[in-house]
Amino acid sequence: MGTIRQEALAYEPKQTLNIADLPQVNIDDLDVKEGEGTDKDGQVFKYKYVVVDGKEYRIPSSVLEEIQTILKLKSEVKQVKVSKSGSGLATRYKVEAL
Repeated sequence: MGTIRQEALAYEPKQTLNIADLPQVNIDDLDVKEGEGTDKDGQVFKYKYVVVDGKEYRIPSSVLEEIQTILKLKSEVKQVKVSKSGSGLATRYKVEAL
């Protein structure tokens, strides 16, 4: 621990990273884990995530559904790119095979 100044300068706010924050995702190499969180109303929810370089990236279920669709059409796909638009309940994800 240091002074308040040192702690303030070193402080990084906690944020939820998302799989769309990654430039690309290798769908064969990353192990999916399950976590629990609490929403703003105090309700507990479960979510899936992967760990890349020591950071957790949440995987929305709609992304898993899109990857499933891609794999049904083209089973040899190894990498995808996830794009995100909107925010909150209006968030939409687009998954592209690479």
